[in-house]
Amino acid sequence: MRSATVWAGLLGVERTTVERVEYDQHAGVVTAHVKPHERERRRCPQCRRRCPVYDRGEGRRRWRALDLGTVVAELEADAPRISCRKHGVLVAAVPWARHHAGHTRFFDDQVAWLAVQTSKTAVTRLMRIAWRTVGAIITRVVADIDASVDRLEGLRRIGIDEISYKKGHRYITVVIDHDTKRLVWAAPGRDKATVRKFFDALGPERSKLLTHVSADGAEWIADVVKVQAPQAIRCADPFHVVAWATEALDVLRRQAWNEARTLARTEPKGRAGRPRKDGTQASGPRPGHDLSKALKGARYALWKNPENLTETQQTKLDWIATTDPRLHRGYLLKEGLRTVFVLGHSDGPEAGIEALDTWLGWAARCRIPTFVELGRKIRRHRPQIEASIREDLSNALVESTNTKIRVLTRVAFGFHSADALIALAMLSLGGYRPDLPGRT
Repeated sequence: MRSATVWAGLLGVERTTVERVEYDQHAGVVTAHVKPHERERRRCPQCRRRCPVYDRGEGRRRWRALDLGTVVAELEADAPRISCRKHGVLVAAVPWARHHAGHTRFFDDQVAWLAVQTSKTAVTRLMRIAWRTVGAIITRVVADIDASVDRLEGLRRIGIDEISYKKGHRYITVVIDHDTKRLVWAAPGRDKATVRKFFDALGPERSKLLTHVSADGAEWIADVVKVQAPQAIRCADPFHVVAWATEALDVLRRQAWNEARTLARTEPKGRAGRPRKDGTQASGPRPGHDLSKALKGARYALWKNPENLTETQQTKLDWIATTDPRLHRGYLLKEGLRTVFVLGHSDGPEAGIEALDTWLGWAARCRIPTFVELGRKIRRHRPQIEASIREDLSNALVESTNTKIRVLTRVAFGFHSADALIALAMLSLGGYRPDLPGRT
């Protein structure tokens, strides 16, 4: 076998001639002088058409290749500029690297694969590149995939949500395809303008093909969807609807706790069996003090589903039912709303909708202001909630995707920009991950 063929295989170059190889022992760098095959020369990096040479550009340049064992490897070749009738004057494309890249395709693909599997710090140590270079390579690889794949093609049922990726209310909006279970679009921001960007990318014709859109009930999503895809059935996410009830219950718990603290302050102090300063006898511990202390640790007992309660939390809940019937009634209202969606899923949509009617009547008569207001809110969103029950569609897939994005952020020890995080999320969750070089 010819040595040039062996070197081409080691360096991971295709449609390329290896002219000679040099080794700088002092620097520990192998430099391969290469040139594209005749049919690959003078091609536009945008449209791949053969074009006339414009000039020699900046002369010869180098591209970083995958290491050869413990030795750094580089490719060196001419980089002439060509004149394309459509795209103007550009540096000619080379078969071993992407346009505007200082690394070979195999190098980019390996960095992208590692970035999905491990932290950026580990990638920088292993590949001997800068921290920001990892983000630039990921962005380049994702752009290359997006140029060959239309992620928005064939969308019918989608989910829209936002996720916080950094302190200071920094958000990105994500769109999930319920049918393929893939992340199909993401952009920085959490407002109507951000959602409009998605529909602009989707286009009016494909927007008309959407049949279902699930969301958390946020108006900045619902208002845009109503205008851009009026035919789509809008489904409110059951998890977020039950979360509204949990928030109302927590407000009620804090009110009960504050009332107990106020009662404890107004009660006379003293020990059981000893006379107070006013001459009265102290009968025992202060009830208000005990109540406020117990309510302070009751949050998780009230939040959790009954089947997930520990023995201690169940005892706490039984104590609340005995000492504070109003707070316990709020807990039952929260669980009743959760049961609406459980019945809709197990016994059919009609059972869930009937349970929703019953719950709304109960909330209107409960004489608990937070739940009365919650009942009004659910009536306003009733069409979307009923659609969720009938279609059995939720944002659970979107929440799962958001959790995976948080894991990516934590593993990478954070991101300086949303674009780098979005590129990594699209690479990891978009369904088109690059393979390791040499693998199929």
